[in-house]
Amino acid sequence: MDHSTQMGELSAVTAMACSGFILAAVVPAVMWSLRRSPLWGRMSVHPGLALSLLVLSHAWAVLGDALGLRPAGGAWVTEPVLIAAAVLFWIPVLARTRHRLSDAGRCLYLFLSMPVLDLPVLGVIATGHSPEGLAMIVGMLPIGIIAAAQTWGWAQREERLAVNDLPLTASGDAHAR
Repeated sequence: MDHSTQMGELSAVTAMACSGFILAAVVPAVMWSLRRSPLWGRMSVHPGLALSLLVLSHAWAVLGDALGLRPAGGAWVTEPVLIAAAVLFWIPVLARTRHRLSDAGRCLYLFLSMPVLDLPVLGVIATGHSPEGLAMIVGMLPIGIIAAAQTWGWAQREERLAVNDLPLTASGDAHAR
């Protein structure tokens, strides 16, 4: 796969893993540290559009060679496009913009994005590049970890709200029934 070998001296497997990890961990980590930036509000797009752009750019980046759609610059062209799409993808999850998703929306958005993003990688595996495809899947596992953390945080917030809404008993204990 030329997509991954264009990234310098890295092996194809390492390049695919790095590409997935940048998308799933590095971009959200950088964005989380800058989550209060007013820039995100200007860049924000509807979450459905952001997910679609990421899926399409990801498919182009990983399947471009197999489909004959690889640009002349290879990964030097596809990776910046993929990173830009990843930024748009993460804005509704991490930044407080008009397109910010609710707790339930963030969980659903992230959990649904994982299999959709893996579909192009299955194409890589089907073309006989199993190690590269599996490396990409492993590199993108942080999306699942972030989705699980979002779900856990949401459950904890709901639990606190439910406890605070319980009526106090005569003894003053909200937990006693």
